[in-house]
Amino acid sequence: MKEMQEFREIVGEIQDLRHTQGLLGWDLETFMPEKGAKTRSHQLSTLAKLSHQMLTSDRMGALLDHLRTPKVFKKLKAEEQATVREWGRDYDREKKIPVTLVQAMTQTTAEAMPIWAKAREAKRFEEFAPILEKILKLNRELAEAIGYTGSPYNALLDLYEPELTTDTLDALFGQLKRDLVPLVGAIQNAPKRPNTKFLYKSFNEEKQLAFSEKVLAAMGFDLKAGRLDKSVHPFSMGMGPEDVRLTTRVFKNNFFSCLASTLHEGGHGLYEQNSAPELTRTGMEGGTSLGIHESQSRMWENLVGRSKGFWKHFYPKLKKVFPKQLEGVSWQAFYKAINLVEPSPIRVEADEVTYNLHIILRYEIEKDLIEGKLNVQAIPAAWNRKMKEYLGYFPKDDAEGALQDVHWSHGSFGYFPTYTLGNLYSVQFYNTARRKVKGLEEQIAKGKLLPLKNWLAEEIHRVGRLERPAEIVQRVTGGPLDAQPFVDYLWDKYSGIYEISRPTPVAKLKAVKSARR
Repeated sequence: MKEMQEFREIVGEIQDLRHTQGLLGWDLETFMPEKGAKTRSHQLSTLAKLSHQMLTSDRMGALLDHLRTPKVFKKLKAEEQATVREWGRDYDREKKIPVTLVQAMTQTTAEAMPIWAKAREAKRFEEFAPILEKILKLNRELAEAIGYTGSPYNALLDLYEPELTTDTLDALFGQLKRDLVPLVGAIQNAPKRPNTKFLYKSFNEEKQLAFSEKVLAAMGFDLKAGRLDKSVHPFSMGMGPEDVRLTTRVFKNNFFSCLASTLHEGGHGLYEQNSAPELTRTGMEGGTSLGIHESQSRMWENLVGRSKGFWKHFYPKLKKVFPKQLEGVSWQAFYKAINLVEPSPIRVEADEVTYNLHIILRYEIEKDLIEGKLNVQAIPAAWNRKMKEYLGYFPKDDAEGALQDVHWSHGSFGYFPTYTLGNLYSVQFYNTARRKVKGLEEQIAKGKLLPLKNWLAEEIHRVGRLERPAEIVQRVTGGPLDAQPFVDYLWDKYSGIYEISRPTPVAKLKAVKSARR
């Protein structure tokens, strides 16, 4: 069909522009000279303008009108139908957004990234506040342009996780607070705590990177179709399955940070590399949503990278790289150390148990900012107050507090909640993999990570955006998104590490007492 062919050609060109924009963004955060920021902002703004104009052009509208006609649509192949559906959704949304707003957002955020980095280094939020004011204003304008029901924050959430709302998040986060607080309390009161001092000895940075890269290769990440570099804030960037860029950060006196970041970004990278080849340049490659994408990174970082089986195999190899630092430390002691539960000011360094409290804090601040209940100047005070309330820790400066994440400099309001969704999805997917892949955990204990990677590639990665998040979760796990498996996983794992017992739910206690009567 000639209309479908022309549609694919336009989509392919839009993807070329977006991937070029992504590559320039990657360079901005890795190797770009400090003085290049202003020029780069114009380059990125031009590319954003061109791709937006192509997507919202009259010709694209005419093609979508034709292809979405019921008589024509039903004749399309399933893959073509999904492509038309998703691009049609993007078209309908982007058509509402003025190109001037797209340019302003792109140029402002490109200028904001180095400003944020300098402010973070100086530990002075007030240096970042003026440009954040501009970014917040632009996000409010974006929400109004797109339209929404209920909170204006819903319009921004939908950009990252389709159909997600504040009502859903308020209920979900409320449940997590209720179910995890007893676990945090039990761990904090546990009589024994892991020794972690050896993790903070001096570890050669180049050796850390080399070890992390070997683990990345063992995961199945194709280093001929990607690379690993350093950045202030770890991230991944896919320019198509054959060019996926990952970054990590390395601290001389904090060994596990580099490996954890590499495992995390490696999970994202595998998702990008293993989309079905036929989806390349269709806009259907890569992750279907930020939540599903995050499920892959959190699975590799936590369910694999912090597991007993993983370290049974990889610890002897690590000990050969750092024999002095790990002298006298068993793999069991190492496993417990990297699973220390302790309130931390830094989200990316947070343990599995307390991590979601960091996300809830950010979600509440973002929602209040977009709804006009909080102003930018009040962010540090609100941040520090919530950090003390939720985690019992008061940040010592803005670098530990409101300046620690790069996301706001990118204009990414509505992004943070997807991290928690990723945690929930990850456990459901991993539980299914354990049932479906014969001897999965025994294979991981032998250093064989490819069976898991191959299963994920087949069940999740290959479909890209052809299926929506709810469809993927239902097909793969046999049920909808559910927080309970995540809560159960945490209790099961950390009860063993800290020798604590899980409280019997009140409802169950009442039922038991009633039966005894």
